[in-house]
Amino acid sequence: MATDMNGGQALVAALEAHGVRTVFGIPGTHNLPIYGALAESQITHVLTRHEQGAGYAADGYARTSGKPGVAITTSGPAILNTAAAAAQAYSDSIPVLLISPGLPLRHPSNGNGILHEIKNQTGAMDSVVGHSQRVTSVAEIPLAVAQCFAAMTSGRPRPAYLEIPLDILDEAAPVTILGPIAQSAVTAPVAALETARALLAAADSPLIIAGGGSSGAATPLRELAELLGAPVLTTTNGKGVLPESHDLSLGAGVHLPSVKELVTESDAILAVGTELAPSDFWYGPLEAEGKLIRIDIDPTSVCTNAIPEVALIGDASATLRALTDGLVREPATQRAAQWRIRLRSDSEVEGKNYLGILAALDKALDEDAILVGDSTMACYYGAMANLPLHRPRSFLYPTGVGTLGYGLPAAIGAKIAAGDRQVVAMLGDGGVMFTIAELAAAAELAVPLPIIVVDNGGYGEIRDEMIERSDPVHAVGLAAIDFPALARSMGCLGVGLESSADLTDAVTKAFAADRPTVIHIREEKS
Repeated sequence: MATDMNGGQALVAALEAHGVRTVFGIPGTHNLPIYGALAESQITHVLTRHEQGAGYAADGYARTSGKPGVAITTSGPAILNTAAAAAQAYSDSIPVLLISPGLPLRHPSNGNGILHEIKNQTGAMDSVVGHSQRVTSVAEIPLAVAQCFAAMTSGRPRPAYLEIPLDILDEAAPVTILGPIAQSAVTAPVAALETARALLAAADSPLIIAGGGSSGAATPLRELAELLGAPVLTTTNGKGVLPESHDLSLGAGVHLPSVKELVTESDAILAVGTELAPSDFWYGPLEAEGKLIRIDIDPTSVCTNAIPEVALIGDASATLRALTDGLVREPATQRAAQWRIRLRSDSEVEGKNYLGILAALDKALDEDAILVGDSTMACYYGAMANLPLHRPRSFLYPTGVGTLGYGLPAAIGAKIAAGDRQVVAMLGDGGVMFTIAELAAAAELAVPLPIIVVDNGGYGEIRDEMIERSDPVHAVGLAAIDFPALARSMGCLGVGLESSADLTDAVTKAFAADRPTVIHIREEKS
């Protein structure tokens, strides 16, 4: 039954109909009808201090909950500020809905200098999301929301952008609210499944590589691995999909030097929900010709970076279950333990400057803890392969695009989605400054959130690359900042540590605090 609503009310009612309970954003002159409706709804609004932070927070919420995150901004520069977050979500296959007003319906084609006007806002956002649309009436809004959610949650998850012309946000019209569009899981064809089963049944040394697309398939992945006796190695975004304490887990880090030999030794490799992308395989493409089976929901990605012997297009969970049904074999010789030792040796060499910090952090973490990392050496050389995590969606990290400043706002979104689960953020002294304003947003939420800043005195990775290239080392040093004092000035707690030996106690106290705690520690050179 149609009800008269203005555009803002129609949008908020449609979001509620899709189960949205939290949105992140900042109000502005052009989106006030949306905020008027939000104030009268059951949706909680989290006020970030910059629109990029809203986008990352929605990303962190989505990665943790498995549901789409939502960010609302005003038009022009505000929505453009979310572009990096949208690109990150696109790269890592995260469902984030970005919503903003756009230019009025009857705006002059050559422009007239209206506030926030940019040449092509719709086109700019369309270039960094998987799905975008601009409505032309109030009545269209509920269907547009339903279509955006359908686009984000069917096939490969991607961010979406919804633009509502500012002149129809205040306009009233009869509106019919729609719920989510029903969908069903896609499973690979029977013939392809039979071929894959035959390859796996005959394998003496199978290997499973699990990516972020397997995050919703932890149980069938474990069951198949145990049936095969296959070691499981994960990409960065797949970290924790099999508990890293499991006998078959090799942990995360497909880039480690020994992985090349592991791949060569394996006579069947099942890759689940991964692009096998260069951002994971630092040393080059996966060399698995003639023995690779891939499961991917996206037919345009299933041959990216490596052509499989068998391509299984389908939902990871449904396809793994279908693959396991009817697969009869004795488990392969247990070789996970020996490879775990090899890979552990690799990761300790790579992460030697962070082992003390990570060991101390590990002592403070529960089994279901979540680490939200930034694109910092302490994470990609350290935590990725040296900090054991035990649940899917427990390592949130900006893999593909590698944006700096992701960690802090994404941790805010993760903490809201995670409830009582422990959430920790880890950033470098360079990256944390990109979104440092979100300390104020975190303080306002009054959540126990340890934010570890590992300080190497600047842009350490770039400094090292300049040295390796024998280039002049310049523009990479950063003046020292009193991070604990900065944290306190924004309503957080702040602690400075002299040694990683004190980190366990500091993080434990931060989990018990009534607000976020910034913990500043210097990188320990080995």
